[in-house]
Amino acid sequence: MKRERIYLSPPHMGGEEFKNVKEAFDTNWIAPVGPHINQFELELQRYLDVPHCVALTSGTAAIHLALIILGVESRDEVICSSFTFAGSCNPIVYQGATPVFIDSERNTWNMDPDLLEEAIRDRIKKGKKPKVIIYVHLYGMPAQVDRIVAIADQYEIPLIEDAAEGLGSTYKGQKLGAFGAFGILSFNGNKIITTSGGGALLTNNSTWSEKAKYLSTQARDPFVHYEHSEIGYNYRLSNVSAAIGRGQLKVIDKRVEERRAIFKRYVDGLKVIEAISFQPENKEGMSNRWLTTLEIDSTLTKEVTNESIRTALEQENIESRPLWKPMHKQPVYAQAPYYGSGVSESLFNTGLCLPSGSSLTISDQELIVSIINKMFKR
Repeated sequence: MKRERIYLSPPHMGGEEFKNVKEAFDTNWIAPVGPHINQFELELQRYLDVPHCVALTSGTAAIHLALIILGVESRDEVICSSFTFAGSCNPIVYQGATPVFIDSERNTWNMDPDLLEEAIRDRIKKGKKPKVIIYVHLYGMPAQVDRIVAIADQYEIPLIEDAAEGLGSTYKGQKLGAFGAFGILSFNGNKIITTSGGGALLTNNSTWSEKAKYLSTQARDPFVHYEHSEIGYNYRLSNVSAAIGRGQLKVIDKRVEERRAIFKRYVDGLKVIEAISFQPENKEGMSNRWLTTLEIDSTLTKEVTNESIRTALEQENIESRPLWKPMHKQPVYAQAPYYGSGVSESLFNTGLCLPSGSSLTISDQELIVSIINKMFKR
């Protein structure tokens, strides 16, 4: 009999989600609007210490609205991390703009500030000053925020902070999401908390917040009939999804604690393997360790690779996956400008994400560690 599948990062309910959803049904707030949306936004604002939050259908939708509000148009250029999920950069193309990809640095695996500045100077020299910078906190790991913010300020380029994977992580004691003109969150089903599908746009600017709400509800003007003077989008989170999110948010600190404990058990269980290293932690921040990610040093082993580990785990019905394939190596972005030294390509070729869901049992984790250890002992 095949064992029950161990997933990479499955949803993990906290207990109050069903109560909130039942209330939405009992009060007939099944429409896309309702009281849970307003409360969810307020609770996120308090948790993150940000003035304004707009709950949306996805993190990708949030980035799209941020680009619109910041005036990104056809033929503009937007700088973006290359080592990320496609949702970080696809909205750039929605606007007819061109992504300019920046490689990672080794300290956190996030955007390299030196390459960022090099790219800005080169694009300005070519007569194409970037309109916006999108930087990512990869796998929940805080980027080198101070340096990136300082460079953006120096060249007067607004920042979009993609914290889709970083809810609950901190930089110098401040929750991620507040280090830019806009912050982005995701509540996809595999994230540290979920609304089934969803995201949020964070900002200090009340005008931008209202603009985002307006655009996310099909840009309906204030008339009794339906009047539209701008193109809008169906991006607003539903009341039922927000009800789930409110229950999830109550356990966010516990989920961070659980994921960090899972990471520590992996480190302790695999520490005898010299060829394995893990994503380093930013010394000025704390990662939520949304996913535990490792890298295999190919100079120390030829027999065991990230793919052979993935295959061995899959044979035991255990899900794992490679690290993100860099966007500048994706066929759809083959012609996009890129500034780098090959760090993200190396990480993709040698790295692996291990099961990290907060519901992962100790016995299941011990099984995963045992499988990997046995592979190296051979």
